[in-house]
Amino acid sequence: MLEIKDVSKSYDGIKQACDHVSLTIEKGDLFGFIGHNGAGKTTLLKSIAGIINFDSGEILLDGFSIKKDPIEVKKLIAYIPDNPDIYESLTGIQYLEFIADVFKIDTDQRTREVDKYATMFEILDVLNNPISSYSHGMKQKLVIISALIHKPQLLLLDEPFVGLDPKASFLLKEVFQDMCSQGVSIFFSTHVLEVVEKLCNKVAIIKQGKVVAHGMTQDIIANESLENIFMEIASES
Repeated sequence: MLEIKDVSKSYDGIKQACDHVSLTIEKGDLFGFIGHNGAGKTTLLKSIAGIINFDSGEILLDGFSIKKDPIEVKKLIAYIPDNPDIYESLTGIQYLEFIADVFKIDTDQRTREVDKYATMFEILDVLNNPISSYSHGMKQKLVIISALIHKPQLLLLDEPFVGLDPKASFLLKEVFQDMCSQGVSIFFSTHVLEVVEKLCNKVAIIKQGKVVAHGMTQDIIANESLENIFMEIASES
């Protein structure tokens, strides 16, 4: 379980990028996180992943604090940023082997998982090519595979569907649902509101650093669309 407790973060000491944010992501949750550009989505995701420090509050994963026990937390998570900046001098398979080494994945598991997901996302035949030759979508697929091969308990994603073709997007949604059925927690930001509405059991909306709505997706949208709810909240002063 991921517990985000009263987390605040400011980059300039004045404006709060995250303003006393509290959320709980249970095991098996497929949790959508939405908000306008600059609302604080990426800041919160990077805080959970331990990439940036936050000013106050606490973030716990299965009882481990990202501040006090960062290594223990990072063993349990995978983070996929919105822009797949990876080592372009490596080949695809070298990058995946590097990630497998970091997480100490045994040879059988890494071979099995790489073959499974590289076949699924149709990049198996280019894994021996340098990443510099990959398109944006291929890089995104490679990063997704690198996040899946060590079987994380929490998957954090920032705009995971950007750059993916329709088939890859469909397959990734199926992977998400399968992982959640096995107790994995998934927390991701997106601007594709239809994806959240159809896929996620829970949703949170952030505005100017504050979470202004969160809960079960069907409870949030009631008899409206998530797009209408979002636009109503966005237009409020």
